[in-house]
Order: sequence, then C-alpha cells, then structure tokens
Amino acid sequence: MAESEPVPVQVGEKRGCPENEDNDTPAKKLRKEGDNKNGGPPHQDEEGEEEELEGEASEGEDGETFANMMKHGLTELDVGILKFVSDHEGFSGILKERYSDFVVHEINKQGKTVHLDDLSIPAGAEQPKESDVLTEEQKTQLGELQLFKNKEGNVSIEVMDDTKEKRTLVHKAIKTQFPGLETKTEEKEGSKFIVAYHAAGKKALAAPRKHFWPKNRGSFCHFVLYKENKDTMDAINVLSKFLRLRPNMFSYMGTKDKRAITVQEIAVLKITAERLAHLNKCLMNLKLGNFSYKNHPLKLGELQGNHFTVVIRNISGTNEQVHQAMTSLKQTGFINYYGMQRFGTTAVPTQQVGRAILRNDWNEVVDLILKPRPGAEKEFLVRCREEWAKTQNPEAALKKLPNKRCVEGQLLRGLSMYGKKNIVTAFGLIPRNNRLMYIHSYQSVVWNTMVSRRIEAFGLKAVEGDLVLKGSYVSLSEVVCDCHTIHDIVMPLPGFDVIYPTHHVGKGYRELLSADGLDIDNMRHKVKDYSLAGAYRRIIIRPSDVSWEVIEYDDPRISLVHTDFEKLERKPAPVFNKEGKYRALRMEFSLPPSTYATMAIREVLKLDTSIKKQTQLNTTWFN
Repeated sequence: MAESEPVPVQVGEKRGCPENEDNDTPAKKLRKEGDNKNGGPPHQDEEGEEEELEGEASEGEDGETFANMMKHGLTELDVGILKFVSDHEGFSGILKERYSDFVVHEINKQGKTVHLDDLSIPAGAEQPKESDVLTEEQKTQLGELQLFKNKEGNVSIEVMDDTKEKRTLVHKAIKTQFPGLETKTEEKEGSKFIVAYHAAGKKALAAPRKHFWPKNRGSFCHFVLYKENKDTMDAINVLSKFLRLRPNMFSYMGTKDKRAITVQEIAVLKITAERLAHLNKCLMNLKLGNFSYKNHPLKLGELQGNHFTVVIRNISGTNEQVHQAMTSLKQTGFINYYGMQRFGTTAVPTQQVGRAILRNDWNEVVDLILKPRPGAEKEFLVRCREEWAKTQNPEAALKKLPNKRCVEGQLLRGLSMYGKKNIVTAFGLIPRNNRLMYIHSYQSVVWNTMVSRRIEAFGLKAVEGDLVLKGSYVSLSEVVCDCHTIHDIVMPLPGFDVIYPTHHVGKGYRELLSADGLDIDNMRHKVKDYSLAGAYRRIIIRPSDVSWEVIEYDDPRISLVHTDFEKLERKPAPVFNKEGKYRALRMEFSLPPSTYATMAIREVLKLDTSIKKQTQLNTTWFN
C-alpha cells in the first residue's frame, strides 16, 4: 500500500527535572497516537500526532473545568467511528494515567527497533587538545554557569600565554564542551580575559559558526533521542537553543507523542557527538546517545513503524476477557479509523472548517474559526472571540491575544493586513500544514463514515466491488475468492485521482459529499493547495509482535515499564505482586506508519476513546 505522509490523568511521576514537568489535565488521558500517511498532512507523526489548532485546554486546568469544556466536544459517533471487528466483551481501564504508561520505540527503515543503550562517544570524535586547554576548576565554574547556578552570570578566564592560537583554543573548548555558552575577549588592567556567558535571544538562533570537520567523517551526526513528557518539536527547539542552531538543521523520520516516553533517531548537520553528549548534563527529560556519523540526513516517513508498550491501569476485565480481546487483536486486528485527535477538541470540529474551505465558502471559514463557541476556553480566547463578534474588527480582536501565533491570531493578522475582501490571502498567513489539516480532517470523517458502512454491509470478507491494492496499483476484485481477505481491502479518501468501490457503499461517497455541498467529480479547488487528489487506506490493520500480561501492584505511583534510561542507570525492573491491590494490562505491539494506537486500544477495551467520553468516565475517579 503506497502511503505518503506530525485525557482524566493523575500527574505523572517526576522523572529527570521536576521544574520542567507538565501537570496534565483530564484532557490528556487519551492523547495522540498513530496517523495515516494516505493523504494525511505532512506535519503529522507516525502515531497520528496532530498539531493543535485552537481551543486546547491550557496545562494545569482542573478536571471540572475541562469536563465542562468537553460537554461540547466530539464523540466517536460524530466522526464515523462506529464499528468493532471482534465480538468479545469489552472492559474498562485507564490509559495514560502516568506518561510512563505509554512508551514508543521507533522502528527504523531497516526494521530495527531503536533503543537508547549507549552514551559513549564514537572513536575519533574526541578532541583532546581542546579538553586539555581548561583546568578542572575552570570546567567546574563553566558547568555551573551553563546550568544557571552562577550568580555573576559569566566566568572570566585569564589567558596567560596570550597568543591568538591559544585564545582560539580556549574559545573553541568552551563552546564545544559547554553548549549554550558564548565567549568574548576582554582586556582588563593590561591582561586579556576570555569571558563566557549565556547565549540568549536572537543570538541563540544565529547561524552556527563553522568548525573544522574531517573530510573522512560523515557530515551528519545521527543519535538516539530519548524524551519524557515532551513532544518532538519542543525537544528539537531545546537542542537548537543550546547548540545555537536553527531547528531545521535537525532531521527525523516522524514526530512522537508528547504524553509518553519515546525513543527515536535524529540527525544533525556537522555537530560533533562530543557537543551533543555534553548536553546530557543539563537537559531536562531528554537523553542523547548511540552516536554515529553518516553521510545522509533522515527523511519524514522513512521509518517502518513504531513499537508500543502500553499500560492500561485499573482494568475491570477478567483474565479470560483480556485473553479473548488480545487474541482477537493479534489474529484479526482493528478497524484502521482515523482517531479522535484528528478532529480537534472544541465545539467547532476541524472537519467543519475543512468542508467550508472545500466549498469555497470563505466567510464561513472565518466565522467558524473566530466566532464565540460553547465550552470552557482560555479567557483571552473568549475575549478575542467576543470582540470579533461585536466589532468584526481584526485589529481590536488581535489586541485581546497575548500570543499572536495561535491560529486565531494568524488569521486576524491576515485580515488586518489584507482586509475582509481578501480572505483567501489572509487565511494564507496560517502555516500551510495547519491549513491542510482542516481539509484532511474532512477527508478523514468521510473515510471513517464510509468504512463503518462497509463493515456494516459486508462484515469481514472481501466482496465483489471492493478495492484491492496491488503494489501502488488499485484493482477491482472481480469475484469473491480465497486469494483476497479483508486485510487486502482498501477504501479511498475522496479526491480527483481515486476510484471508488463499485458496490452500493462506494456509491455512498457521492451522496455524502453531495449532502455537504460538494461535487465528487470536481475535487480540484480554485486554490491549488486545497485540491484533493485522494489516496487509499487499508480498512483493517493487524499489529505485529503482539504480547500482553495482566500485572498486579500496590503502589499506583510506581512506573510499570522498565525504560531504556532506567536500564542505562542499572535501575531494577519493576517487581509485581501476585496479589496486588490494583490490576493493569500491559500490552506490546508494533504498528506500521499511519495508524493510530488508540484505535487498537479501543478494539481491546470496547470503549469510546473521545476525550469527552473519557472525561465523563474518569473525572470522578480523580476527584
């Protein structure tokens, strides 16, 4: 299959640096997992992580506030997620009670699962001349400065042997061994000093200085990034600041979930392993290791998939129910629905905006994004919407926003620059990936809805009129035969370059789009960006490497997964009681790119994975 194309919770345990920990809200219980690259927006990750557009609850909101907000949120029924493939009895459980309950390891393009298991620097990467330039006392002082423990805000090093070569060595040694520090030369009372201080502001993002780079060394340093409770772009931004690089110097194969522990490969242009390894002293919730030099960067989508270790706490199912559910997941799989994170969390779903874009109804696009909406929101967003509704004045509404980079702010800025008669141009100020998210969200609702109809009509067998993907070519299966199973069947996302099933479910696409004011025969848009080619997506996914165990434990605060970092630190694996106060299901499975782990978990639990339903189910548990 050609694929193109990143919830109530108790506060997670403090791992690493507590001051950087996020206190997650009940919203983040079921957060972001897998996504379809079939026609999906390029910014989405391989577990389906979506950049949030608007109306997200702020970190730290209490459960009651979020529960009020989610009264107006979506349920699975609203986005076409209706069916299950198995007939076992469902049971309840809590997903992501702690961020360490969700662990993701990338599977690289060679099919190897990526682990952090080596913090050493490759041979030949060390620079002994530089490391010998500084005394141990100076290294201690610089280390404290790097960690913001130096009240003076700088460290002065007198250059006794005052030659340009010696000063250059000292400058280079400080910047190499203590990323984030900048240096300058000053003269005091006839002596020369090199003063180290923190790089900040625009200077921190300045183009990196050119350093000597051996010709026989690969231009890219590849490394494994282990992160806790932080999304990939946040992690890249932290590394960029300390290394004084632009974020686009880094490349990776897919962004990973925030509320999780994730392990993935990253590449960076012409930065030594030694400089990267030094960051381990001062990074919060991040670790870098498994360094190597290669001649190529990484590309989005190159990975083969992700391996998940998921803990569902406080399960109600019997051991027999768990066995039936997990056996079905292993043997049959789950419906490859687009998960709830594809559609936003507010009273104005992203697919409604997408439908308005496709209909070329730009006044409705603006209205949907900016109008007041039911449900709890950040106070400044409420004020901004009220101002817009009252005055229709983009400048006045923009003044109500402290952060102008949100979608509302970008749209208002565009309207103030280009006027309300040039909405298409104004809307273009929103980053392209975010704009495309709206129309891909609409495609996803259509796909979910039609797949539910397909399962309802024909169940789990291939029938005449279904579409089968052969390589990158879609062919119609002429007859029902043993050579095709449900795992071969694909359904199209609507567009101008796809064919549709010839049975009655396929004809339903035309009716559905027509009811939404769209012409299935004319999916090319006046604005090229919004023309939908369409794509194909498998309707059933069968995970690989499936295993599970029911574990019992007494302390709800302990981690139930032995992480790569804990293994590196030789910390013992968690020990489980034979008769504990609590029961949890610990499951492992691998998924290809473009699939949602939450949809696999939904099939096991038979529970609605929407934040609205999860909040209703679990707010009482946490109060």
